[in-house]
Amino acid sequence: MKTDQLETPLQVNIMTKPKAFVSLMKLRLSSLVVLSAFFGFLMAKGDLNSLGMYSLLLGGLLITGSSNGFNQILEIKTDTLMSRTKSRPLPVQIISKIEAIIFCAIIGALGLFLLYTINYKSMLLGLFSMIVYVLIYTPLKQKSAIAVFVGAIPGSIPPLLGYVAVSNDFGLEPGVLFMLQFFWQFPHFWALAWKLDEDYQKAGFRLLPSIEKNKKSAFQIMLYSAFLIPSSMLPWAAEMTGIHFNDNRYMSKLNYVYTCHQIIFHFRR
Repeated sequence: MKTDQLETPLQVNIMTKPKAFVSLMKLRLSSLVVLSAFFGFLMAKGDLNSLGMYSLLLGGLLITGSSNGFNQILEIKTDTLMSRTKSRPLPVQIISKIEAIIFCAIIGALGLFLLYTINYKSMLLGLFSMIVYVLIYTPLKQKSAIAVFVGAIPGSIPPLLGYVAVSNDFGLEPGVLFMLQFFWQFPHFWALAWKLDEDYQKAGFRLLPSIEKNKKSAFQIMLYSAFLIPSSMLPWAAEMTGIHFNDNRYMSKLNYVYTCHQIIFHFRR
């Protein structure tokens, strides 16, 4: 009996700590970010058998996970206030703050090193993305709705990073990928902010265009979403794709705008 009592806490600790660190990285979200970097890599006609591709994927995963972790470190107090985040590893103290800092610093540094092995421009893009996301976007969320625009910058870097990892140069094509990702993020940001408005208010986050969940915010969301339609033409205008590539993209963007239109005219507080 005594043996069982001694072994159980050890088993729980062994199982929970690694899971907590993986949760800190937001592995699913980080994987989606890496996927967009891989798309940029493919657009630049990168070699699928190259060591650089694996350095890009792993390095991108690590710096994204590091950024997500540092974000949670800075938001421990606000995370405890929201139903959506109060069960994260730091609020429930599965791991300590210092453990999280050390872990995020190590994987962030390793990720940047892997990007540097590709080329220094890739490393600089990764570092810039981390700085903007952690040190600017994260604290700005409680101060101004402009945080959404700031947050869209690091969110737009992955496809640009993937392209530059191959080309080692900034040009029209990676710029187009950046703009596509930039405009696409606003409906995503605001859909989440709209759905979780009550939770966000508890933490003091100001992410909706007019701060409150009302028709004014819905109209602005519709207006910004409309920019997705002309932005869909950018790859064709840059001669990166054929004209038919845009057909499905037009329909999906029109659906965004239509949904916002429905919110405006069928708004319920």
